[in-house]
Amino acid sequence: EVQLQASGGGLVQAGGSLRLSCAASGLSFDDYNIGWFRQAPGKEREGVLCMSSTDGSSICANAVAGRFTISSDNARHTVYLQMNSLKPEDTAVYYCAAGVVLGTSWDDMNYWGKGTQVTVSS
Repeated sequence: EVQLQASGGGLVQAGGSLRLSCAASGLSFDDYNIGWFRQAPGKEREGVLCMSSTDGSSICANAVAGRFTISSDNARHTVYLQMNSLKPEDTAVYYCAAGVVLGTSWDDMNYWGKGTQVTVSS
């Protein structure tokens, strides 16, 4: 059974940092791309923020590049999202998801984890 568990969210002041973790079980990072998504209150879920791909490369969307980075620890079966210089508009529920296809949409993914709340105060 594939499981993805996101954690590490919390309340942080603007300008602060958080590191989210996505613990994966039942799948291999060699076979699945892992992406981070978010959904802000009252808004639709955004496209992928950052993606860690099966070939070991990673990429983040322009909207968060320079502030967010993604990394993976294969030994721990965990993918991390380091978020720096956080802004109030980063407040959202953050989700990790796994997909065979290297897509940018939530619907491109095959497995989805429950989210973790990130709240950035001004």
